[in-house]
Amino acid sequence: MRWARHRLHTGDEFRAVTRGGVRSARSHVVVHLSLLSQGGDAPRVGFVVSKKIGNAVVRNRVTRRLREIVRPHLGTFPPGSAIVLRALPGIDEQPFAALRADVDAALAAAERKLSRRREDA
Repeated sequence: MRWARHRLHTGDEFRAVTRGGVRSARSHVVVHLSLLSQGGDAPRVGFVVSKKIGNAVVRNRVTRRLREIVRPHLGTFPPGSAIVLRALPGIDEQPFAALRADVDAALAAAERKLSRRREDA
């Protein structure tokens, strides 16, 4: 799979998703989900892993783990959707299975909130 077509690239795209979409938080991750008007067909994903998480090696490991958790979900998101996953301190100490459960639950909750918002509109 070509990951580049599923990436958010600019700060404006990240801001549009975090400010305009729905949010769902768990103990070590926050998921922002939005529908972008210029999004295209492929769902797009971005990761925010700050220096509070650790040094570059730790931040890159966290990003790789989150990318692998999100990859199977890409086919389930509606066309034009955009997701930002923001890592919270302590995420690097989570076992992979626990992190996957947190991300899966946060993604499911965000999808429910987004569908409710679309029904109300």
